[in-house]
Amino acid sequence: RERDKPTHPDLKLPFVHDDQLTRCMRLRVQSLQQKKGRPQDGEKLLQPNEHVYRVDFLRQHNLRFLRWDIQLEKCGKVTVTGTSQHWTPDLTHLMNRQLLEPVGIFWKKPGAKEVECNEADAQEFGERLVELARIRKVMYFLLAFTDGLEPAQLKGSIVFKA
Repeated sequence: RERDKPTHPDLKLPFVHDDQLTRCMRLRVQSLQQKKGRPQDGEKLLQPNEHVYRVDFLRQHNLRFLRWDIQLEKCGKVTVTGTSQHWTPDLTHLMNRQLLEPVGIFWKKPGAKEVECNEADAQEFGERLVELARIRKVMYFLLAFTDGLEPAQLKGSIVFKA
């Protein structure tokens, strides 16, 4: 019977490409190169294949991690690294110590329909996100694309039981 079904649907929170922060971080790299400057000790500079994404936690409490929903239009690999920024960050001075472990690594092999991942790390990473969601409404991630994969070829979200 319809009304006997649980009323809490899964909460699917999408990765949103943050063009502005990605551009800002790229400008920081360019500025250092032009001035022949050096990054601060421990500073994480954005690589050309890395992009900044954000996830907005519509709910922050009573979440249970279910799964990653990562879809890749073509073969390649994406590495998802969380950052420990608590506020709307100026990620232009992101420090390596603010990068979270473990990372989520997702890949699609030539001819495959499904995206694969390192299950144990992805599960642990997802469970950590539940704890982090309690103390922040927004979380920032660095996504590194390799093997010819581009941001436009990714659709991704994190799915929670709310």
